[in-house]
Amino acid sequence: MASDLLNQRTSGVLLHPTSLPGPHGCGDFGPNAFYFVDWLETAGQSLWQTLPLGPIGPGDSPYMGSSAFAGNPLLVAFEPLVEKGWIAQEALATTFNDETISFGQVVPWRQQKLREAFAGFQASATPEDQAAFAAWLLAEQSWVADYTLFMALDQAHTPALWPDWPQPLSRREPAALAAARTQYAGEIGFWGFVQWQFDVQWKRLKGYANSKNIHMVGDLPIFIAHHSSDCWSRPDLYALDAAGHPLVIAGVPPDFFSATGQRWGNPLYNWAAMKADGYAWWIERVKRQLTLADVVRIDHFRGFVGYWEIPASEPTAVKGRWMPGPDYDLFAAIEAALGKLPIIAEDLGVITDEVVALRTRAGFPGMRILQFAFSDDAGNGFLPHNYARDTVVYSGTHDNDTVVGWWA
Repeated sequence: MASDLLNQRTSGVLLHPTSLPGPHGCGDFGPNAFYFVDWLETAGQSLWQTLPLGPIGPGDSPYMGSSAFAGNPLLVAFEPLVEKGWIAQEALATTFNDETISFGQVVPWRQQKLREAFAGFQASATPEDQAAFAAWLLAEQSWVADYTLFMALDQAHTPALWPDWPQPLSRREPAALAAARTQYAGEIGFWGFVQWQFDVQWKRLKGYANSKNIHMVGDLPIFIAHHSSDCWSRPDLYALDAAGHPLVIAGVPPDFFSATGQRWGNPLYNWAAMKADGYAWWIERVKRQLTLADVVRIDHFRGFVGYWEIPASEPTAVKGRWMPGPDYDLFAAIEAALGKLPIIAEDLGVITDEVVALRTRAGFPGMRILQFAFSDDAGNGFLPHNYARDTVVYSGTHDNDTVVGWWA
């Protein structure tokens, strides 16, 4: 069904769940998310697109989180936890602003309340809930075991980045990891509990949306954060030095918008190692995303053809160079493992013929932005009369002003 979505005319709304109204500092998977689904149905819409649902990182960005597989703890709703009896309603009284999010206040408050709910779970969970949690941990072990240990170690050694942890931990010596799993068992349990509830709540919301013929469109960033469980657990898959620090980092070269380019700072992939591994990490990553969404938008698609490599020592993106990406080889491997891929390619920016060729060969629709359409002549590719069939049209993206702000 998901792949069929990209072969018919559909419309929907791009709205990240944190932007929903709610009483606990930011939007989440609580009642207002279900009301939004009802509104989409009433409005005749069939798609709900989000930004990445993973943890946020520096700058509160979901494009620089601690895991490519985990969910954002901010999105776990408290109402279901109250219903379970794991936290009291009175413990959730707040004075947060209804219209803006203060992440500096909201993040620690919500984390503390999740810890209280975990304590409640430990004290009063039914055997059925305990068994469900254990079964989920087992089913998601391929990523959750490293993620929960990483988060426990991160809490213990903050603000140090993982290469600066004690060497037995940074280099993942088995005896040190085993000792840490015992030492930090409670913290590991907490982070597992949060991810379990994220999955349970999101799948309930997604199931409700699907029952009303609303399909979820997810977002997969091309790169991951250096300070993440992914990079710590498989440093061989990234361009790092012997200590684990990046040798080169991601970004884009100088352009019309920035004279010094953009220095994103993400570590770059060791594509040769990934190819030798059969692109197993990418296959698992896309598989995970397709359990969370019906369609997935891949960010910075042009980076799979060629990406801008910046020496990590450089303060700007000026002194970089173009390097070849995996091209169709990667997507052929993913499709061989998972079948036809319901993917939207974010093909914005300076796009070469090679990028168009990859998108066409892979069979992915591209993106067009209405706000970009009215500053040129009638040949502007963003004007509606120039759209091809395999196109997803947006009024703007998360990098743009709102339509009202743009118009003004």
